[in-house]
Amino acid sequence: MEGKIHSFFAGGTVDGPGIRYVIFLKGCPLRCLYCHNPDTWTQDNAIIKTSDEVVMTTLRYRGYFENGGGVTVSGGEPLLQIDFLIELFKKFKEYNIHTAVDTSGIVFDKNNEELMKKFDELIKYTDLFLLDIKHIDDNEHIKLTGKSNKNILEFANYLSDNNKHMWIRHVLVPGITLKDEYLIKTKEFIDTLKTVDKIEVLPYHTMGVSKYKELNIPYRLENTLPPTKEEVRHAKYLLGVIKDVA
Repeated sequence: MEGKIHSFFAGGTVDGPGIRYVIFLKGCPLRCLYCHNPDTWTQDNAIIKTSDEVVMTTLRYRGYFENGGGVTVSGGEPLLQIDFLIELFKKFKEYNIHTAVDTSGIVFDKNNEELMKKFDELIKYTDLFLLDIKHIDDNEHIKLTGKSNKNILEFANYLSDNNKHMWIRHVLVPGITLKDEYLIKTKEFIDTLKTVDKIEVLPYHTMGVSKYKELNIPYRLENTLPPTKEEVRHAKYLLGVIKDVA
């Protein structure tokens, strides 16, 4: 089976535990205002590779990530290519490689029986899910990403119910997600999940703005500044990442 790939990165340190080999897939149904990889939105100009080709390429770097690290598939939205992902992770597991998926969970649909069978298959071969909760408020989530958050939160519950480890990631954007009421509600939701090993607060940044110019896409957060250190610390406190703000 072939996958539509954007790029590969050897030596990732923010994509799961240890040093990671990161595979970025093409295609995403979300249009997050702060996205720093708009070049992954469509599947145009993708690198086409079979799962065997990806595995063989990855194994060249095994010496770098085999001690406490592994492979992370990111995007774009990797679950758009769930069939390829299942096949790929099955093969990685033959080599006892730790597997992680960096996802928003946006394609999850508990009412789609055929898709749910695929998710049930995928979780057999996935050690960790890095789950992005973009916004806890559904209306604000639609403004931020163009889509509802309902199936994303359902996906989080699905992972919890199936005892799958996850890290929750939350991007801190002044004026959008950086509000006490939203952060408190986010923490309340996370507290209902049984298998969250870590909460990561990711401060908004503007490092992807140049890509928007190259692609001739308007950047709608042009006047938004990154959060201050104090704001980040306060958010971490409300989310339970740290115990005090001193």
